[in-house]
Amino acid sequence: MKEFNHPNLVLINRFFEAYSLRSISVIREVLHSQVKWNVPGRHPLSGTKSGMEEIIEYMDQLAEFNFMSEGIVLGFSDDHIIDCHRVWNNQGKNPTINTMLCILWKIQDGKIREIFSFPQDQYEIDHFFNSQLES
Repeated sequence: MKEFNHPNLVLINRFFEAYSLRSISVIREVLHSQVKWNVPGRHPLSGTKSGMEEIIEYMDQLAEFNFMSEGIVLGFSDDHIIDCHRVWNNQGKNPTINTMLCILWKIQDGKIREIFSFPQDQYEIDHFFNSQLES
């Protein structure tokens, strides 16, 4: 994605870089102390993750799938970022996944306060995680 100087874009780019490097200390710096991540769906990873520890645990769970992503569009205001990207995975049990996802990031006090995920096809996401995380 093209980089800009708006503080919210700098913040989100720091988050993405920290996530890709698994830098938990930087992730803690960019997340608000009362952060929430709203994950829709009917699968084991869905639900609202509250606080840094739950979000870091969720990110650790996602990392196991070795997702790749490619940015499509990034928009911003003084309080929000909208990030749409293509996500895919070619590992693990069938099925693999190749879909679009938009994420709305709410920014408060210069930190990520709340995150809302909007997948292109919720049924595909549910099927993917349910099949991958079967006992």
